[in-house]
Amino acid sequence: MKTSHLIAGLALGLFASSPLFAADKPLRIGIEAAYPPFAYKTPEGNIAGFDYDIGNALCAQMQVKCEWTEQEYDGLIPSLKVKKIDAALSSITITEERKKSVDFTHKYYFTSARLAMKEGTQVDDQYEALKGKRIGVQRATTTDRYVRAVLEPKGVTVVPYTTNEEIFMDLVAGRLDGVFADTIPLQLGFLDTPKGQGFAFVGPELKDPKFVGEGAGIAVRKGNTELVGKLNAAIDAIRANGEYQKIQSKYFKSDIYGD
Repeated sequence: MKTSHLIAGLALGLFASSPLFAADKPLRIGIEAAYPPFAYKTPEGNIAGFDYDIGNALCAQMQVKCEWTEQEYDGLIPSLKVKKIDAALSSITITEERKKSVDFTHKYYFTSARLAMKEGTQVDDQYEALKGKRIGVQRATTTDRYVRAVLEPKGVTVVPYTTNEEIFMDLVAGRLDGVFADTIPLQLGFLDTPKGQGFAFVGPELKDPKFVGEGAGIAVRKGNTELVGKLNAAIDAIRANGEYQKIQSKYFKSDIYGD
């Protein structure tokens, strides 16, 4: 633990001395605030959630100001590429495909993916019962890629949405038969809420790295190894000093970092 604090202290010194993190130059971070409990809007219109708190903790660790830009999920990486933001911190799964266009920090949490339908629906591991069903997914996500690659050829109609909240509304209204999404937000943001009553996980849990990747990381522009290094050091530091665990306990009953 003492060694961890020493490393964190050295890293903090590097942050303070770098011109990239000058006091008058905030770190511009993109986020989609429609993915509870990771990011959402409070009744007062403020951004809140695990991703938001983690980002602010990382900025505090690096002694820089966070400047948050709220936008739709599928616009985060394009905004990064055209330099509208410096980083995208919005539960973005680290995948080999995405690594071709952006660089990532190491993970800051991990989640599997699952299908949710009406409680009592029987679905086997091969999803044969889903033929002719309408399954909602959030556009440009790893679950979107999975259902198009695996379920669509089985006769499933894939219906893309901008946000999970829109999917949940249509599922409750009967316009969809199911939703395929990351397990944690699907559980906490839908199944555990009043609107999710009568729905449940069905079928197998998806953990294949080919589709669910290595966990959620922070995306930065390709080649910006300096920023990746600083963010990685900050992630390590807040996990070593207990700040990560403090934030995690606000939203989750168990460890979501993974192995």
